[in-house]
Amino acid sequence: MKITNIEAIPFAIPYRKPLAFASGQIAEAAHVLVRVHTDDGLVGTAEAPPRPFTYGETQASIISVIETIFAPQIIGASPVERESIHARLNRTVANPAAKSAIDMALWDLIGQSVGLPVTDLLGGHGDQMRVSHMVGFAEPSEMVAEAGRVRDRYGITTFKVKVGRRPIDMDVAACRALREALGDGVELYIDGNRGWTAPDSARALRKMADLDLLFAEELCPADDVLGRRWLVNQSTIPMFADESATRPGEVTRELLDGAATGVSIKTARTGFTYSQRVLFQCEGLGADVVMGNQIDSQIGSLCSLAFGAAFELTSRRAGELSNFLDMTDDLLAEPLQIRNGVLRVREAPGLGIEIDEDKLTHYRQDN
Repeated sequence: MKITNIEAIPFAIPYRKPLAFASGQIAEAAHVLVRVHTDDGLVGTAEAPPRPFTYGETQASIISVIETIFAPQIIGASPVERESIHARLNRTVANPAAKSAIDMALWDLIGQSVGLPVTDLLGGHGDQMRVSHMVGFAEPSEMVAEAGRVRDRYGITTFKVKVGRRPIDMDVAACRALREALGDGVELYIDGNRGWTAPDSARALRKMADLDLLFAEELCPADDVLGRRWLVNQSTIPMFADESATRPGEVTRELLDGAATGVSIKTARTGFTYSQRVLFQCEGLGADVVMGNQIDSQIGSLCSLAFGAAFELTSRRAGELSNFLDMTDDLLAEPLQIRNGVLRVREAPGLGIEIDEDKLTHYRQDN
């Protein structure tokens, strides 16, 4: 089995309402569908979500680097030659979403070729995950209404609350309103997207000390080295790294420097191969993990689910797998279904991704 072609197809699907947070705002899923074709007719599929405010990638840059640099380097290789392929991809710095989409498409191909789900190839721990839903900036009453709707309709009882606004009292009020409205049976944690300073963060955490937060994620800037260490020492809840821990080396530095006690794993930026390495580093160092969300469509959520369900440690916490609920449509021929707060892994070989070609024709941007 040899790689014969790689497609990078831009598509855009609007959100019902923009998702706002400290480092940006997303009004549509303007992503890139990546398809890796082989000489025996198999097609591996994944998506690359551009996040220029975090990683510097754009839809155009992802397409360009795949078509002009990555595809010529790996066409003719076998999908099982993952280490060799990554060595070639890593000659080009950065571009995490583009590299990750190719990696996940390769795993999809391998699973299809041997007749096994990717989850079984990765670790086979389980076949489902509890779901966490992300709530973006809004007035407290709107955030409460959204969380209540998601809980009542989908059975989701874990919520990630976007914070990082100034004054911090806006976010404190929102978190307090969520706790009071949803009660103790709901899990809450916060994500600052680097929006606060370390002193802001400490003050906000003191104000929310009675809200029983699970943990806090990326409250202050990644390059605030001393401030992040100081904040971890001040905090009574775990502090998770996200944008500051995008590669295995950064994960090691964050944990050993005392700048974080846990890590958000996002398959959209580390694929399956490097997400494994991040996970195993965290296990070896005794750090906790959570499956994060790159504001993925159902394709990306299916990839995160496949990885998260494969390992015991990633299965402990609810994974951020539901933000496709805010999209007006999706490309999967068979949509994901969240039932009783849980998503189940597809039993099909590979990732079980089947694209609705009519929808792709409608939403693609290169027609």
